[in-house]
Amino acid sequence: MATTTPTQIRIEENTKKQAVELLEGLGLNLSDAVNMFLRQVILQNGIPFEVKYPEFKPEVIEAMEEAKRISRDPNTKRYSSFSEALEDINL
Repeated sequence: MATTTPTQIRIEENTKKQAVELLEGLGLNLSDAVNMFLRQVILQNGIPFEVKYPEFKPEVIEAMEEAKRISRDPNTKRYSSFSEALEDINL
């Protein structure tokens, strides 16, 4: 077995809690997961995944999909102008 060294890192409490719960479901503990990550950093010669903001937040994607579903629904009421829609709302 390789020699280990204690390491201290700072993690937001809620992030740690969620990660520990998920990892336990996979049969891992936090220490094992961090070791796996660090081994992958070495093997990949960098962070082993792409780090970027998603193009759209999940809520935006969900709203766009809902809008598509509504627009395809033949029972959805249609308006010829925005003022017509406002009149319908105010009734």
